[in-house]
Amino acid sequence: MAEITTAKIKELRELTGAGMMDAKKALTEANGDMDAAVEGLRKKGMAKADKKSSRTAAEGLVAVVTEGNKGAVVELNAETDFVSRNEEFQGFVKSVAEKAMDTSSTEELAAVDFDGKPVKDKLTDLIAKIGENMSLRRSETLEVSEGAVVSYVHGALAEGLGKIGVLVALESSAPESTLQEVGKKVAMHVAAAFPKYLDRNSVDADAAEKERAFLIEQAMGEGKPEEIAKKMVEGRMRKFYEEVCLLDQTFVMDGETKISDVLANAGKEAGSEIKLVAYARYQLGEGIEREEEDFAAEVSKVAHG
Repeated sequence: MAEITTAKIKELRELTGAGMMDAKKALTEANGDMDAAVEGLRKKGMAKADKKSSRTAAEGLVAVVTEGNKGAVVELNAETDFVSRNEEFQGFVKSVAEKAMDTSSTEELAAVDFDGKPVKDKLTDLIAKIGENMSLRRSETLEVSEGAVVSYVHGALAEGLGKIGVLVALESSAPESTLQEVGKKVAMHVAAAFPKYLDRNSVDADAAEKERAFLIEQAMGEGKPEEIAKKMVEGRMRKFYEEVCLLDQTFVMDGETKISDVLANAGKEAGSEIKLVAYARYQLGEGIEREEEDFAAEVSKVAHG
């Protein structure tokens, strides 16, 4: 049996993030072979992660990262809000968002190298270490050829980390300071107003037709002849677009100006058109069906792993 020294245990802990007793046990089982011990811990970590994979992960963090004309947003889920305040978890989410800057899909991001391992395997290690199910749910990268991608995080727990993350992509030759100022305002609006589409051309055709049919039926139910009902619907469809399309929405900060006009006015002042070409809004846990559980049970689950 090879000698299991303190130095070896320390080395294994630094390589894997495992606890001291787990590292010592892994080295003992591997007869002091460092590579075999690392592999053994990895397999155990995967097994622990598999056991947790059925638990609902609807908490966690949304992270945003921007650099000039490019930005990325990522949602990484965990089971409880406690984990979102864990510094190691926060650091991991931030690092994953930085890596998302050079990817075009969540699947690609999951396979990107992270200190010698794919992101997905690093996440497996973190699941085993922290003791909660986690998932890299989604990511998105925005980029413009000229201009800026500006971010906003609502209720930030740390820089670039929170429950709602927004990116807005502005195409323009206006000064960076102008783009940052108007971009931040628009991003804050997006966080509050939750637009479903960028503009009318982006609206799903089936969704628009379904809304139109509903409004016609509603008008006819008010006793209007079909032809008159169809004409009335055009005005009501404008209201629909003003509710769901970002550029048609009324700016939440003044309650008067359309977002398209906010951008136009800023462009006139800067002497260069400012065009909003894309946006992303990630709200933590959006669309995830959560299990009902009381707070005492949640605390007990965390305490007992």
